[in-house]
Amino acid sequence: MTINDRKSLPLDFLKPVIEMENQMIHLSDIITDNDTGVDHNLNILRQDLVDLKQDIFASLAPLQRLHLVRQAERPTTLDYIPYILDDWIELHGDRGGADDPAMVGGLGKLDGQTVVFIGHQRGKDTKDNVARNFGMPSPGGYRKALRLMNYANNFKFPIITFIDTPGAWAGIEAERLGQGEAIAKNLREMFSFDVPIICTVIGEGGSGGALGIGVGDVMLMLEYAVYTVATPEACAAILWKNSSQSPEAAEALKITSSDLKLLGIIDDIIPEPLGGSQANPKEAAAYLKKNLVRSLRDLSVMDKSKLLTKRYQKFRKMGTFYEY
Repeated sequence: MTINDRKSLPLDFLKPVIEMENQMIHLSDIITDNDTGVDHNLNILRQDLVDLKQDIFASLAPLQRLHLVRQAERPTTLDYIPYILDDWIELHGDRGGADDPAMVGGLGKLDGQTVVFIGHQRGKDTKDNVARNFGMPSPGGYRKALRLMNYANNFKFPIITFIDTPGAWAGIEAERLGQGEAIAKNLREMFSFDVPIICTVIGEGGSGGALGIGVGDVMLMLEYAVYTVATPEACAAILWKNSSQSPEAAEALKITSSDLKLLGIIDDIIPEPLGGSQANPKEAAAYLKKNLVRSLRDLSVMDKSKLLTKRYQKFRKMGTFYEY
């Protein structure tokens, strides 16, 4: 089996959609070859396909959403940037000898305003994923992100981050290079920056690897994205010693955008095209850009002290609960 074969394997819950799309292709070929007048039937099938997708995507379970955002076709940070930013350029290196390809960043213009962007970067196939360590940054990646954020703060450029990682790299070498210290330093410094920070979960936001660029004034999340302290598979293995119970773990972890909005973890949910962002990356980027522009305008009118206080209070309120 080739890499392309693996990429084309449909998720179980999407198989009815694939079957109906194949029927449409077959019917379209018949119309073309035989010049038959059955366009009406094809239009009915198109509407049935839309209805089927709406039914499926309206009732996705948390674990199904996780599998959806793990698809190779899902747009990554560098897929969105050309649609969102004008005159953008990628910047490299942490100035300490490393340039982690799992973390990307640079400069660009959002609605005429110069911003610094930072994001996790997954690969599109096996070779690309190995090169980018499957979107799991090393300590050098977080130090590169911090260098760019310090640059933004010095020149008063807003910061926008794109979260899409299963977690920070957890290898022995990462620990030797100070993975925990690198993430912790990012958290501390992001609370001190007096420029607007907008964070968006565009795919899988996992553990401290996500939080390392996830402290901001506004937290946005794409409709089908997930944001979690641990993957459902890891949670099930830890709690029940059985990873097959990951569906139950996914439900309990509250990883979906709607659950996190209710809990006050995120501020806004960005709608995705029918079928997810991978169905129409350009349309998904348009939705994302619209929300980023609006959030940036709202934050730009706030004074520095209010911005810092609001950011601090936002995170202090997380995890509160009431006892009866």
